[in-house]
Amino acid sequence: MTTDTDSAPDGQAEAPDPDVVDLLEPADGVPPLVADATALADAAARLASGTGPVAVDAERASGYRYSARAYLVQLRREGTGTLLVDPIACGGDLTALGDALRGVEWVLHAASQDLACLDEVGMRPDRLFDTELAGRLVGYPRVGLGPLTEHLLGVRLQKGHGAADWSRRPLPDDWLTYAALDVELLVDLRDAVAADLERQGKTAWAEQEFEAVRLAPPPPPRAEPWRRTSGLHKVRRPAQLAVVRSLYRSRDELAAARDVAPGRLLPDAAIVDAAVREPATRDDLTGMPVFRGRAQRRLAERWWSAIQQARALPRTELPASAAAPDGPPPAHRWGDKDPAAAARLAAARAALAGLSERVGTPVENLVTPDLVRRLCWSPPEADADAVGAALRALGARPWQAELAAPLLAEALRAEPPAAEDSAQESDGA
Repeated sequence: MTTDTDSAPDGQAEAPDPDVVDLLEPADGVPPLVADATALADAAARLASGTGPVAVDAERASGYRYSARAYLVQLRREGTGTLLVDPIACGGDLTALGDALRGVEWVLHAASQDLACLDEVGMRPDRLFDTELAGRLVGYPRVGLGPLTEHLLGVRLQKGHGAADWSRRPLPDDWLTYAALDVELLVDLRDAVAADLERQGKTAWAEQEFEAVRLAPPPPPRAEPWRRTSGLHKVRRPAQLAVVRSLYRSRDELAAARDVAPGRLLPDAAIVDAAVREPATRDDLTGMPVFRGRAQRRLAERWWSAIQQARALPRTELPASAAAPDGPPPAHRWGDKDPAAAARLAAARAALAGLSERVGTPVENLVTPDLVRRLCWSPPEADADAVGAALRALGARPWQAELAAPLLAEALRAEPPAAEDSAQESDGA
């Protein structure tokens, strides 16, 4: 789990709370790894005989591997204790655990990060409680697992291995301790957050959000994933963009074949550098920073071939300077393109900010910014029923549509400032 990104203001270290207890070891100790068929069957039987919700977590190897597979699965249930399961050693099939938990509520923190890799090994929840998402709805200022556990339970968890290479074998003992602690208090945390949801009248909101996360389909593949190359803004000409695209695709193909994170084969910065500096020969390429390293010299022919393929493209096959927009244009351009839409968006943002303040839930959890932009750019009829229907059609949950539709309907009636008013403002500026 790698979700503890909260930090103190201004980057300063936060003073430890003397009333918070450090939890350094699981109460029952670190269990042995479930790493064969016999142990897996025993684990499934133990889970089935447990009671109440089950805490679930998974560890991947993001930054080290191309795949997003689970390399460790942690579970804890009353009457079962903690289980640490090695899906690799178990042949990548943990269906027995999923079957043992049919009808049981699964408690995860930031569930959307782990559900796909759990599904890949045959584990799919019938019911879900997401402590991070619940914390956002309640309005806690920090919703990482560590801060929430400290705030609500008075316990500080061990940190330090969330971004580790969990594909490593054997897994170090201190990593297994960290992994076990991630589920040690998760059900207790669920109960504490659920109590605050109930006090604020947000239980139904949370249930709808959890179900949306549980049933969410995989995101569609990006049309042009290479445009997410870090530093792409430095590349201006279509011919240079073609080099970025070609190197990106070649790297991605090799990364998938080797199951290595693409950035470990060739950093984004090196791709951009090769596109901008336009080396004339293979030797020029291998003389550049990064490319002159031993590992890159072994791959030099591959990278040079990708560059040559890009340079051989006819003008009609070069990529456009900017990606085709998906939805409305960037909001900062609305004032020039469509002043009426800009006025609607400003009014909608102000209305939602006020609503967020009143209910104590972040704006982005009330209605996503993308949905608001789409609604204001191509508005329905400005009445609550029509706006509510449009929100639901765009993916809003019923509670979101019911809460926000009247405010957004009013915002859609906003008018841009009259031309003479704008002129007077400019004269007075």
